[in-house]
Amino acid sequence: MIMILRLLRESCVFAFQEVVANKVRTILSLLGITIGIFCVISVFTVFDSMENAIRKSIASLGSNVLYIQKWPWSMGDDYPWWKYYQRPETSLKDMHELEKRSSLTESTAYMSQVNKTVKYLNNYIENTGIIGVTQDFDKVWKIDVADGRYFSPNEFASGKSIALIGAEIATGLFPDGNPIGKKLKVFGRNIEVVGVLKKDGEDFFGSSNDRVIYLPVNYFKTLVDLREMDATIIVKAKPMVTNEELRDELTGIMRSIRTLKPAAEDNFSINETDIITKGFDSLFKVIAMVGWIIGGFSLLVGGFGIANIMFVSVRERTNIIGIQKALGAKNYFILFQFLFEAIFLSLIGGIVGLLIILILTLIISSTTDFTLVLTQGNLLLGISVSVIIGLISGIWPAYSASKLNPVEAMRTGI
Repeated sequence: MIMILRLLRESCVFAFQEVVANKVRTILSLLGITIGIFCVISVFTVFDSMENAIRKSIASLGSNVLYIQKWPWSMGDDYPWWKYYQRPETSLKDMHELEKRSSLTESTAYMSQVNKTVKYLNNYIENTGIIGVTQDFDKVWKIDVADGRYFSPNEFASGKSIALIGAEIATGLFPDGNPIGKKLKVFGRNIEVVGVLKKDGEDFFGSSNDRVIYLPVNYFKTLVDLREMDATIIVKAKPMVTNEELRDELTGIMRSIRTLKPAAEDNFSINETDIITKGFDSLFKVIAMVGWIIGGFSLLVGGFGIANIMFVSVRERTNIIGIQKALGAKNYFILFQFLFEAIFLSLIGGIVGLLIILILTLIISSTTDFTLVLTQGNLLLGISVSVIIGLISGIWPAYSASKLNPVEAMRTGI
C-alpha cells in the first residue's frame, strides 16, 4: 500500500512538472482528450436532460391511462393513411357504452377540441384551445384548480354555459382583476368563468393547460358538431389492472360497439404513453451513437497525444530510470510509475472538459427554460473514460521504460 501511494505521489509530481515545463506541448496534446470528453459527455448531458423532461411530460399523461382515438400515435410505413382517414370518430355514445360494459375501468372521460378566438371587453386571445370534456375528466387528466372550482355534476348534465380557464387566459383577458364570475365571449356567446387553473408551464411537447378553456361537453356540443371533430376517450385502469389487460377488454368492447365481424380490422386505435417512450428511446440511441463517434475521434487523437508525451518523458528521464534500476527498482515499479503518470495527464484533460460542460450547463439553465444537469453518472463516465484512455495510451511507453537496461540507460543520460 505504501509503495502504491509512493508511486502515485511521484507520478503526480512528474506529471505536474511535465505540464509546467512544457506548457504549450502538453496543452496541445491534452486538447484531444478535453474535446473528446466534452463531445461525449455533453451529448449524454443533453440526452439525459431531454429524457428527463420527456419522461416527466409523458408521466403527466398517466402510465395507467389508455387513449381511444381514430388515429394511432405511431403509424407503420406499410399501412396506407387513407384507411385511418376512413375510420369513424370516437363518440360520446362509445364512451357511455364503455362505462357500462367495462369491469376493469376506474374512470372514463371524453374530450374534443377546437381552436377559437376568445374575448372579454377589449381584450382577446387568438387560437385558444376550447375543449369540451365530460364529468370525470379531472380523474384522468391533471386538473389543478387555483381559484374557483371544477364543474358540478348538475352543470355537466344541464350543459350550463360555464368555463374553466387556464392561467395565461386569465391574465390575458382579465389583467385588472379576478375573472371568477365574469363572462368571456367565444363563438359569439357569453360564458361564465367558474374556475382558474393553476399555472402549469409548458411541457416538452409544447402543450399546456395555461392556454386552454374547458367547457362541459353538453354545452360544447351546442357550439360545434361533434361528429365532425377529432375526439379522444380517455380510460384509466383500476388499481392492479395492467394496461395490457385493460387494452384487451377495451378492444373487445369497442369491436362489439362498432359491430365488427371477427375477421374485420379494428376501426379505432388504443394508444398509450409507452408508444411515445419507445419512439424516443430509439432516437436517443442514435444521438448517443453520434456522440460516441464524434467524441471517439477526438479521444483517439488525445490518446496519441498522451502517448507522445509519455515517449518524450521516457526519453528525457532515461538517466533517472537507469539510476532507479541501479538502486534496486523493479521493472513493475518503473512500469506503474509511468502508467500512473499517463493516467494523471489524461485525467487533467478529462477534468477540463467536464468543467467546461459544467459551466455551460449552469449558463444555459439560468438563461433559458431548459434545465441541463451534469449528473453524477456522466461525471463518473467522463472520469472513467479519461482513466481508460490514459491507461491504454501509457501502456507501451511505460513498458518500454521498464525494459530499459540500467547501464545503457545511465550512459544514454550522460
